[in-house]
Amino acid sequence: MPELPEVETVVRDVRPHLVGRRITRVELGRRQPLKTPPRKIVELLEDATVESVERWGKNIVIRLQGGAWWLIHLGMSGRLAVSPASEARPPHTHGVFALDSGEYELRYSDPRMFGRIEVTRDIPARLKKLGPEPLEIAEAEFVEGLRARRTRVKALLLDQSFVRGVGNIYADESLFRAMLDPRTVGARVKPDRAAALHRELQAVLREAIESKGSSVRTYLYGGGESGNYQYEHLVYGRAGEPCTRCGIVLKTGVVAGRTTVWCGKCVKANGEIKNQKSKGKSQKLKSKSRKAREAAA
Repeated sequence: MPELPEVETVVRDVRPHLVGRRITRVELGRRQPLKTPPRKIVELLEDATVESVERWGKNIVIRLQGGAWWLIHLGMSGRLAVSPASEARPPHTHGVFALDSGEYELRYSDPRMFGRIEVTRDIPARLKKLGPEPLEIAEAEFVEGLRARRTRVKALLLDQSFVRGVGNIYADESLFRAMLDPRTVGARVKPDRAAALHRELQAVLREAIESKGSSVRTYLYGGGESGNYQYEHLVYGRAGEPCTRCGIVLKTGVVAGRTTVWCGKCVKANGEIKNQKSKGKSQKLKSKSRKAREAAA
């Protein structure tokens, strides 16, 4: 699924072509990606002028003059591109939005149809629930929020109410660079390691944006172009290969419901997961001792 860097790449590509342009015609295909009735989409978009194009987490948010909100989520295989109207449309094109220049149109295509198109008069409730932008959140706020949670750090990074836009690829890459075990509970992470994660998360995201994101499996952006950050991955997709830092074989497992890759040797150097396990063992011993005393009584 496209994550923050991939969506940011798409936004930067289409923004110069959309801001200030008027939508003159709307053509809609399959209903599955449409989360707003087609008639209402046409009503709100036709003759509307684009005021801004932004990214909110993994969502492309297009604000229209007059206050309407146009949201596009790329799902797993969605593409959004401004193309010459004379060019043949790609297969699985489910939305075409003609621009007042007459020469170009915005096209949304999605082979697997896990994406969504939504148009509303007010800000959608789900946008209000999103956490802060990971590229904007201050270190102190990030560290405090992470250490206040008894959730595994991998799950926290994927939680869109904690920070918005991070997915499996960049969670694994950031945790590796910060030398944190993805299974470590947030409350057990030392302040300096939490600060390191904040620093590495921002660095990874900026580098990925600079490389136009990661093209893994079948994902391409825009008109079919490929990103380049997949060549910089240190752990994601490299299970069973040697760690680039210490050379031992990288571990893999399911954390927060997602396939996760990390280096067992490197994270042990920080003692985070070790301390967590030790505490768990101590709690079990205390529990057994308490049960023995209760039985004796």
